[in-house]
Amino acid sequence: MAFVSFLIPCFVIGTDIAFSCQNTDDFVGASSPGDIVIGGLFAVHSEMLHPEEHPIKPVIQNCAGFEIQIFLQTLAMIHAIETINNSTLLSGVTLGYEIYDTCAEVTKAMASALRFLAKFNSSKDVVEFKCNYSDYVPRIKAVTGASYSEVSMAVSRLLALQLIPQVSPASSAEILSDKIRFPSFFRTIPSDFHQTRAMAHLICESGWNWIGVIAIDDDNGRFALESFGVQAMANNVCIAFKEMLPAYLSDNTFQTKVDHAIEKIVKETRVNVIVVFMRQFHVLKLFKKAVERNVNKIWIASDNWSAAVKISTIPNIRQLGTIVGFGFKSGDISTFQDFLRNLHEKPIDNNKFLHEYIMLLSVCAHLEYHDFQMCISNHSQDDLLQNVENKHQIWRDGFLNANIEPGFIHSTILAVYAIAHAIKGQCKDRNCKDPSAFTPWELLEELKKVTVIDDDKEIKFDSNGDMSTSYDVLLWKEIDGHMEITTMAEYDPEKGDFIFEDEEKKKEFLDLKKVQSTCSQHCRPGQMKKVTESPHTCCYECVYCPENHYSNQTDMDYCYRCNNKTYWAPANSTTCYRKTIHFLAWTDWFAIFLLLLSAFGVVLVLSISVIFTRNLNTPVVKASGGLTVCYIILFSHFLIFLSTVFFVDEPTEFKCKTRQALFGISFALCISCILIKSLKILLAFSFDPKLQNFLKCLYKPIPTVVTCTGIQVIICTFWLIFRTPFVKQNFSIPRAIILECNEGSIVAFGIMLGYIAALAFICFIFAFKGRKLPENYNEAKFITFGMLIYFIAWIVFIPVYATTFGKYLPAVEIIVVLISNYGILCCTFLPKCYIIIYKQETNTKSAFLKTIYTYSSKSAGSVAVSQISLDSKSSSSRATISDSCKSEKNSVNGNCHFQVPGQRLIKGEVLPKNTARTVARKRLSSI
Repeated sequence: MAFVSFLIPCFVIGTDIAFSCQNTDDFVGASSPGDIVIGGLFAVHSEMLHPEEHPIKPVIQNCAGFEIQIFLQTLAMIHAIETINNSTLLSGVTLGYEIYDTCAEVTKAMASALRFLAKFNSSKDVVEFKCNYSDYVPRIKAVTGASYSEVSMAVSRLLALQLIPQVSPASSAEILSDKIRFPSFFRTIPSDFHQTRAMAHLICESGWNWIGVIAIDDDNGRFALESFGVQAMANNVCIAFKEMLPAYLSDNTFQTKVDHAIEKIVKETRVNVIVVFMRQFHVLKLFKKAVERNVNKIWIASDNWSAAVKISTIPNIRQLGTIVGFGFKSGDISTFQDFLRNLHEKPIDNNKFLHEYIMLLSVCAHLEYHDFQMCISNHSQDDLLQNVENKHQIWRDGFLNANIEPGFIHSTILAVYAIAHAIKGQCKDRNCKDPSAFTPWELLEELKKVTVIDDDKEIKFDSNGDMSTSYDVLLWKEIDGHMEITTMAEYDPEKGDFIFEDEEKKKEFLDLKKVQSTCSQHCRPGQMKKVTESPHTCCYECVYCPENHYSNQTDMDYCYRCNNKTYWAPANSTTCYRKTIHFLAWTDWFAIFLLLLSAFGVVLVLSISVIFTRNLNTPVVKASGGLTVCYIILFSHFLIFLSTVFFVDEPTEFKCKTRQALFGISFALCISCILIKSLKILLAFSFDPKLQNFLKCLYKPIPTVVTCTGIQVIICTFWLIFRTPFVKQNFSIPRAIILECNEGSIVAFGIMLGYIAALAFICFIFAFKGRKLPENYNEAKFITFGMLIYFIAWIVFIPVYATTFGKYLPAVEIIVVLISNYGILCCTFLPKCYIIIYKQETNTKSAFLKTIYTYSSKSAGSVAVSQISLDSKSSSSRATISDSCKSEKNSVNGNCHFQVPGQRLIKGEVLPKNTARTVARKRLSSI
């Protein structure tokens, strides 16, 4: 593949001094060889010197403003790499590093990043231009840094050309989570989204809604301000003013804008809370001016400076008021602290940052703590070279440890370990002593899956490349005359809550509420804010809540609307009143009456059961189908009466499902048994041959009952599975809720009732056919009456049920169930009970035989006449009844072999002349 290469020159022009750039290697701040090299970008200096106001030549100058905190991050990276090399994590593969100083400038950072892209093992720093970098091996495999989001945005776009992984321990801008624009960017800290949300949450919880914001005018400051604005709006917090300060201290307008910002803070007397999104050296300048003007506010610090020791040691810092900040959660850094204690023993040949720090110690050794810090920060590299002559080297014990910001150190170490674990994943089946064993884009894919153990917790990058670690809420407190940075609480980004270690810490948080920072007076409960002509929603007047609305706290932005379905409220209300819930309760007089009727029905069923059991062998009980059939029917009546209980009291899912299924299956069982009885009666007394043959085919008691009842069970099962009844709240009545059961499917409900009606209709037809049976055994007539009562009850039920509304709707169904159940029960069993109790003389075998004999005489005579007529017409071979009786062949002992049509003559059976008496006995035995 054709490509174009270009060289990376050294842009800095200077004399032969330690910080001059004669070749590209002079560009490196700290380095160490290794099988796999990791790059580092850190803003060890806060600014780059610019001799001219606007650059004329492409010259990168020396830098000024040595940043102890960033220098410590470079040492943390070196310490982490050395620790990994001394461990078994990479199994003999050593890590090297090249760390560059960005001087907080994008231009300087881009020059360093350009060198990262140079081809590995090239005698000259050549970057090849190719269409496909899949096989390209640059001099480094991954990058740690940069310190600031604005720099990371620029560097990440350049590194994305070869998909070189970049893991930042400090760049928190929300936009960097966009994997489309920054596909190779990762970070070991949360996004600014969580920080700004935490800030807005803190402000809202403290009762403040009128605040000021100061930010630096760069990409990171603008993104942070935008994100905070969204979160503040979501928490009903208004920003009274926004001040933007230049990003570079070398800007000639910087001090003027600082003065203007302080003037704005002083004038806005109602604003007592200031949120500051700035770098440490910006905050230092701002606070020095604020101390001069005696500004006393609550300052909300961003993660950049919330734990800055050099700011906390500003003289008279306590005059500024209260400082609350958000810092990255720290871990165990004790090994790094030990590393710092032995730092003076480390060689400085390949670490220009350490060399410069040692020289600064010598230059500033005579000063006190804060002045010593300022001395280090204020010297430029050029000044240092002029003053360092004839200075002996001095080591200041404990100074570095005292300036540690644990959150940044911890996140830097995490970044190195995340890269190391990704390298370990790539080196499982490769010889990683060969730098071309894998490419950066392969390492990038491995990095997405990396899990790092930190304080016995597994943490990994999310889909946005962020690590969702928590924040420490820091409170600056004066202890023994010194400003100490203490941890007040922990903020969990996932839950969005503050976690306090103890009540004392929580009290410190609550003390913040004593400070007022609002635009308007508080609105009382029952009122809400009404926005005035002011563009800020936090400036308002108070008005009463309208009807069906309420507010129960002060300073409500709006009144809560009562749930119209369950609550209501008058105007100017502080609460909503629950609507009255109506249902057919146990204590309702009508429900009690219906339940008493059901209970009476149960007693009646039990009484009939006792009566039938005690008269088990009497003809009436036998004629009723036997005790088993009677018990089944009575049990089904018992279940029907029992089902009415589920229509009363507060509906539940169980009641709604049970009541209709129990009623439907029980009624189907009852009608099925009665149907069998009707068939049996009709079969026993039928003299029509065709009808009798048809009835014999139908008369299968057990299969018929099981089938008829089983069909209803299937209907109810499908109903309960696919369109099950459920509890429904009816809100049609104002200020009241009616709890009722929704049947789920009117179609299924109709099918269930329709099936029962079909069984009842068939039963009615068969019973109607047998209505002219013997007087003492005319059960079919009563079954007919029972079915008629059932039909009338349910025909009336349909329009009444459709038009009834309110809590008494279940009572309608209870009534129709009771009417139909009582009708069938009474018509089926009460006539028999009457005979058993009051007509005992008719409840004998002889009495039944006499009744059936009379009936059979009439029936047999009519059938015989009909048969004679038919036989005389059909065939001459068949003799008439008189001829047959006269013939000796057809008579035995004066008896006639006469077969009644429709009755099978058993072989050897001889019907007496008194045919009716024989038929009667047969009917009685069949019954």
